[in-house]
Amino acid sequence: MPSGQQPSPASARIAAVNSLDDYIPRPGLSVPIVTILDGRGRILEDQQRAVVRYALQDGAGADVIFAAGTTGEWDRIDNPRRQAVARIAIEECRRARASAAKKIEAWAGITAHTRSDTLDNLSHALHAGADAAVVAPLSIKDVEHPAEFVERDIGAVFDRAGRMLPLFLYDNAGIAAPGKSPHLHTRDVKAMSRLPYVRGIKVTASKTVIGNYTRAASHFKAAHEFAIYTGNPYLIFELFAPPEGVGDRMRHYWNRYLTKRARPYGVVAGPANAMPREWQRAWQVCRSGDVELMRLYSDALDEFRIACTFKRGARAWRPTIASLKASLKELGVIDSDAVGAGTPPLSDTERREFSARFATLRERAAEMLERGWVSEYDLGDRAGAKKIG
Repeated sequence: MPSGQQPSPASARIAAVNSLDDYIPRPGLSVPIVTILDGRGRILEDQQRAVVRYALQDGAGADVIFAAGTTGEWDRIDNPRRQAVARIAIEECRRARASAAKKIEAWAGITAHTRSDTLDNLSHALHAGADAAVVAPLSIKDVEHPAEFVERDIGAVFDRAGRMLPLFLYDNAGIAAPGKSPHLHTRDVKAMSRLPYVRGIKVTASKTVIGNYTRAASHFKAAHEFAIYTGNPYLIFELFAPPEGVGDRMRHYWNRYLTKRARPYGVVAGPANAMPREWQRAWQVCRSGDVELMRLYSDALDEFRIACTFKRGARAWRPTIASLKASLKELGVIDSDAVGAGTPPLSDTERREFSARFATLRERAAEMLERGWVSEYDLGDRAGAKKIG
């Protein structure tokens, strides 16, 4: 190319593709990090940093920090705050990589209510140095055609930047915009999986939906090139369980049929905000097929789900985000457990009950689980976070 001549969009796209040739999606535990707010909805940066450090557990916790996802209340905060939590996660993961014995990635959630804000978040993620971006096309109110948006609009951002980020799709019926399909159509996943920068999907759905997406992408990419992450973390104990009796064998083969013989590449575990080491170890024992340890960790982690469940009248409900923040406050990681406007809070009575339940399950985890696999909080992390913030 002659000196001074600008590369065409096509050549920029080719150069960017080359930069992703060696990228392999990070397997393992992804923690969709909570967003720490004060009573007026402002981000408390030092406490946000402390939460990321707690989730990482000096390399014994998260493999991926996912900022500005559903657990991070992306739909309750504005774009400057979405970008702030992404920046903090990127900076903290970069700091951790300097001393960790494993690769740690920071994924920026870029989803916003509008197309323009979503693309602005993508540009921010590129410039801030995110390892990957995550988008939920069905949550963007003014996007009618997800595949077209991901190829044309997101591709245009990459063209202008001259480089790409790995992009992961996010499918969750609970956050679909009004009037939108609860799940991405298989044909759209098939189309998007052809794109060089689309590297996987996080699915909060049934085994059947996971299987449909696996089949759609398998025509174009190998399993390690298009990764499936389950957003229902407790599902891993079922999907990885080896068959024991006749009934288990039937369930095992039925699960394999529903998921098209594919197992999750990773797990996105909101409860890991409170118990990152425990969820990391749970993923490891599920991958190894250790039935005894799988039962042990399944029981221990299910206690947290039970601790987050309350009754209001005749109805059981689970204010998960409020409970996660309450657990972090109980541990001393944060001072503010305020939730965003519109996120269901714990009542005073529920907050006191949760405190007692959480203390009990922590004691039981220390007794039941393997040494070194109960999450710990170092007050020095908070002091270091304040210094940086």
